[in-house]
Amino acid sequence: MALSEIAPVDLLAPGTGRLPAFTFYNYFRSSAAYRVRIALNLKGIMPARTVDLDIRVGEQKAEEFSEAIPHGLVPAFAWEGGSLTQSLAMIEWLDVLTPDRPRLIPADPEQASHVREIALAIACDIHPLNNLRVLSYLGGELEVPEARRLQWYRHWIAEGFTAVERILQRRRGAAAFALGAQPTLADICIVPQVFNARRFDADLAAFPLIVEVAERCEALDAFARARPQAG
Repeated sequence: MALSEIAPVDLLAPGTGRLPAFTFYNYFRSSAAYRVRIALNLKGIMPARTVDLDIRVGEQKAEEFSEAIPHGLVPAFAWEGGSLTQSLAMIEWLDVLTPDRPRLIPADPEQASHVREIALAIACDIHPLNNLRVLSYLGGELEVPEARRLQWYRHWIAEGFTAVERILQRRRGAAAFALGAQPTLADICIVPQVFNARRFDADLAAFPLIVEVAERCEALDAFARARPQAG
């Protein structure tokens, strides 16, 4: 399927019955928040309100946000009587409530498991080792020099992307995106991680399939509008 054949989805406002009127707590450079922004765009969903928090100075840990963000991390959704954290859980929540919009996790159980396989490899194996609070702890409490922190970052990118590249080699076939003709949660996780890897000048030459998937996705408006520079 050509990229031009993937039509944009009309915006769905929260509070329509399918979705509560929710607030989205966001940070422009958070990989996890980047995932959620992509999902919102692919689904054509506009939060009732977006609150941008600067996690570099700990705004997300302010007492006024403690009910909506109990663990002090972004992203998060909050609505009257409820809240939700963790990007993959948030994306699945959107998917379950709007099954008539582009599916981000396939209905077929086997296909869904393969999508989650890639998503979790990134969200659980790579990102937790390289996020801001880990790098800040290495540089602050442990006084690890910047050059060694970069070495740490690039090592875990290489370890994790090696696994993801092998999964794509085994499962992708002739698919336009990571695992099919349409972007899924797998693509949503790949793109922000590639963006961050490039920020830290990680060598991606050994991961041609990952790079190809990321560049194909980045050509889509839903991904382009979610980029940190667009915020």
